[in-house]
Amino acid sequence: MKALLHTTWVNLFEPDRTETPGEVLFYRMFEVVMLYWTLLFGWEWGLYIPNISDIVLPLGIARFLDISIMFDGSVSVWNAGVMTIAAVVGFFRLNRAGYAVLAVAFHFQYAARYSLGEISHGSNVVGLAILAMALATLAFRDRKDVRRFALGLTLFFLGWGYFTAAMSKLIATGPMWVSGDHMWMWIQERTVDVYSKFGVPDVNLLQQLLLDWYPLATMVLLFGLVTEFCGPLIWYRKTRPFIMTLMIIMHIGILMSMRINFPANNAMLLVLAYPWADWLDTWFRSRGWYDRLHALSGRLS
Repeated sequence: MKALLHTTWVNLFEPDRTETPGEVLFYRMFEVVMLYWTLLFGWEWGLYIPNISDIVLPLGIARFLDISIMFDGSVSVWNAGVMTIAAVVGFFRLNRAGYAVLAVAFHFQYAARYSLGEISHGSNVVGLAILAMALATLAFRDRKDVRRFALGLTLFFLGWGYFTAAMSKLIATGPMWVSGDHMWMWIQERTVDVYSKFGVPDVNLLQQLLLDWYPLATMVLLFGLVTEFCGPLIWYRKTRPFIMTLMIIMHIGILMSMRINFPANNAMLLVLAYPWADWLDTWFRSRGWYDRLHALSGRLS
C-alpha cells in the first residue's frame, strides 16, 4: 500500500522531473481553458440569478450562510465582474490571491444559480480546477511547484469524481444499473423533452438502434459504468491517455444517446489526457525554435 501511494503521488505531482519550456506553455494553455469556462459560467449565471427568488436546495456555502442577497438586483452581475477581475489578476500574476478570490466568487455564483435543486456537473469540475490553482498559488512561491501541484490536484479530483460517480450508481441501483431498460427509459424521457420543445419527436440513428436492441443498450451502459469505475487510472501517467480518451468517447455517447452534453468535462479531458507539453517541446525542437520556446516560457512563467 505504501508503494502504491508513493507511485500515485509521483505520477500526480512529478516532484523530481525536470520542468521543460513546453510544460510552462502547456500550463498557460490549461489556465486559459479553465478561465474561459469559469467566466462563461459566471456571466451566464450572473444574468440568470436575478430571476430566482427562493432557495429550494441549499448548496455549499448556502448551507451555512444566507445567500439570498445574490438574488437582489444586479449583485450576481457585479459578482461576475469580480470574477473577471480576479481572473485577470491571477492570470497575469498581479497578486497571489487572485485565483482564491475567483474560486470564492465562483462558488457563491454556483450556490445561487443552482439553489433551485439542479446541479451542474461541468461547472463542478471547472470549479475544482480553479480551487486547485488557487491553493497551489497560495501554498507555493516557486512557479514550478505551483504548476505541478495545481495539475496534480486537478487530476486527483477528476479521477476521484468519476470513480465516485460509478460507486453512487452501484450504491443507488446495484449492478442492474446497466440494464438496457434504464437506457430505454432515459431515451424516452429525453424524447419527451425534445417533443415538448420542438413539437415533433426526434430519435436519431443511435437511439433507434438502442431501442431496437436490448443487448446493445445494456453494453453501452456497462461501458459507461466500467469507464467511470476506472477513474483512478487518470492518476497514472501511462494509463491517463487511454482512460481519458474512453471518457471522452463516453461523453460523446451520452450526447448522442441521451442528448446530455458535457462540453466543459470534455474540454478538461482533452487538455489533460495527452502529453501536450512533451509534444510542444518536440515540435519546437524539430524546427530549431527551442531557444525561442525557452525564452517564451521564461516570460510566461
